[in-house]
Amino acid sequence: MIKAIAIDDEPIALDIIRRYSERVPYINLEKQFLNGLEARDYLMENDVQLLFLDVRMPDINGIDLFKGLEEKPLVIFSTAYSEYALSGFELEALDYLLKPYSFERFEKACLRAKEMLELKGIIENNPTLFVKDGYQMVKIDLKEISVLQAVGNYLRFVMNGREVLARMTIKEFLSEWADNNFIQVHRSYVINMDKVSRLDRHVIWIDDIEIPIGGSFQDLVKEKFKL
Repeated sequence: MIKAIAIDDEPIALDIIRRYSERVPYINLEKQFLNGLEARDYLMENDVQLLFLDVRMPDINGIDLFKGLEEKPLVIFSTAYSEYALSGFELEALDYLLKPYSFERFEKACLRAKEMLELKGIIENNPTLFVKDGYQMVKIDLKEISVLQAVGNYLRFVMNGREVLARMTIKEFLSEWADNNFIQVHRSYVINMDKVSRLDRHVIWIDDIEIPIGGSFQDLVKEKFKL
């Protein structure tokens, strides 16, 4: 997760960043500040990896605030005034959002931050996804998943100490996440290879969960586990 804060003197602008951040699973928006000077004090005492920073504020200019930081996190400037873009990029800003901006444009900027922090080894590539469970959206860390089981038109996510039932098919899941150590071993089961404790020709065990290997999947299991 990327630890982020937002600084903007407009409450509506902060609310947009908050709502957009909630839709980006790897962004943890820890704080929001209407006052740039209060935000500067917070930055002096806390580790922050990403700033969403407005440029024109009454107490302190966002560019001046960023220049004055000893430890500079990644910064995404935002403003309604395009003439500040050059100043932002001269400071090696990660991106520049011209208000009003869409969620897609915001997400693109966040993805650049994620890729940069992964490249520097500051955060791990730890993918997550949101699934609909009843009337709410639930965030799932892929590394926690042990088994996925098809149940009618739903997919049961089995994790450490909890389960989530989401409206999704095995095909839909694998089309997005097959490269993350997940393989289908039966028409009704997908397993996380990192969680396997033992296996034989017909059965895979993950802790005390016994999963059958379907006949049409045996060659794939042999190949993946180098049997």
